[in-house]
Amino acid sequence: MPGEPNQIIRRDQNPPPRAWSQPPPAPPRGNLPPPPGNPVQARRTPPPPPPRGGVPGYAPPQQPEPYRKSSASPTRKRSERPRRPRRRRHWGRWLLILLLIVIVVPIGAGIYLDNSLHRIDALSNYSGRVGKTAGTNWLLTGSDTRVGLTPEQEKTLSTGDSSDASGERSDTMMLVHMSNTGAATVVSLPRDSFVSIPGVGKDKLNAAFSSGGPKLLTQTVETATGLHIDHFAEIGFGGFAGMVDTLGGIDMCLPNAIDDPKAGLNLQAGCQRLNGPQALGFVRTRATPRADLDRMNNQRMFLSALLAKATNASTLANPFKLWPLATGMTSALQVDKGDHIWDLARLAWALHGKAVTTTVPIGGFSNTSDSGNVLTWDKARASRFFDALAHDQPLPADLVTQ
Repeated sequence: MPGEPNQIIRRDQNPPPRAWSQPPPAPPRGNLPPPPGNPVQARRTPPPPPPRGGVPGYAPPQQPEPYRKSSASPTRKRSERPRRPRRRRHWGRWLLILLLIVIVVPIGAGIYLDNSLHRIDALSNYSGRVGKTAGTNWLLTGSDTRVGLTPEQEKTLSTGDSSDASGERSDTMMLVHMSNTGAATVVSLPRDSFVSIPGVGKDKLNAAFSSGGPKLLTQTVETATGLHIDHFAEIGFGGFAGMVDTLGGIDMCLPNAIDDPKAGLNLQAGCQRLNGPQALGFVRTRATPRADLDRMNNQRMFLSALLAKATNASTLANPFKLWPLATGMTSALQVDKGDHIWDLARLAWALHGKAVTTTVPIGGFSNTSDSGNVLTWDKARASRFFDALAHDQPLPADLVTQ
């Protein structure tokens, strides 16, 4: 019997049985024979990584755990990151702030300006005073007071010094009637009007101002016209010129040239812009053919131009021009103790439009022994004139004079 070939018995082929607590043997290192199937794919399969530490072992027994959803958000690509929420636009809050500014600032400015007014006792009750008449009446005066002016300012404004004026006088007196139904009426009261002054007698209207100040002047005007004066305002030389300069000058068209060294005035005929000193000289000068009559016309014409520029849109919309104008006006004006800044605002608004400008009906001129050359009123026409204003009626056309 032929002998059988030698067989090599490998012990690892039939390992001896192990106890249940023994770990399984580690797989041999190196490439394993490819499993049946695709040998190329099997050769490309990398061997499993060696255990940590290089020591064969086994996984310890593990206890099953219940499934819990992870609280961590899944990773997203940079382009998939959530956008930040937009900030809410608080339009209502900003609108409220703007509304408060629009309301509070003008109110605060009005209170400040009202407290800045210089108040005097110009309208007082007296025995036999005329009662309240229709509409609203203002008495406006331009005083020649030099109070507050330095010698240099007196020279610049050509006002002369305080020794030139014995007492306070007024070169400008206007009665403004604010109608409840129509346009306002501006009436020039000539300073040389020969009227009855309470406690003094017959004299020029200007003498009432120099003798008793605003209070006696107001009483004299009420007695002569039969109109109840509701408000009073007085402005001095320096304040008038300052208001004009704050507005950047006033444009005027002069029909004739004016040369008056006493008023510091040398103007050519034609349209031109007057600065503060020139404007002051223009409303004061009598170096014209009709003297006082021309001066009254110049005063009314200039007042209209001044108010038109002070109340136009470019001035009202520019706080850098409006505020200096308002503060300059309040510092230069003297008003009655019962007047307020809103009364002045209503006056300016009434005059910024088309107001009727006229002069009290004039009868003529005459010479007196005590008062010199005076101007007399036409009594019949003046009575009709002031009666129409007292009843807040339009002036008859035949009573409107220039």
